[in-house]
Amino acid sequence: MRLTPDQVAIIKRLSAEEFGQSARVRLFGSRVRDDDRGGDVDLMVEVTTVIESPAWQSAMLATRVSRAMSGRRVDVVLSAPNLRDLPIHAVARREGVLL
Repeated sequence: MRLTPDQVAIIKRLSAEEFGQSARVRLFGSRVRDDDRGGDVDLMVEVTTVIESPAWQSAMLATRVSRAMSGRRVDVVLSAPNLRDLPIHAVARREGVLL
């Protein structure tokens, strides 16, 4: 996994601030593979409660994490009871690493 312990801590803290302490965060995509270089940070945040403003909240988290990581591009996918599961969710669950 190509994130430092400090970056993992920041991602977990910001996710908890935005979605609550029970939010689970998975890193997936190229940052999971140690042999790759570069790439954006792909995150899936899983919650067990309804998310009222998913587009807004995912954009807020992506922006906050990006700022904390010196402008690195961050993509956030949400998983919640009121949101439709898409193929990207299956990929994140299968290949992702729980932070």
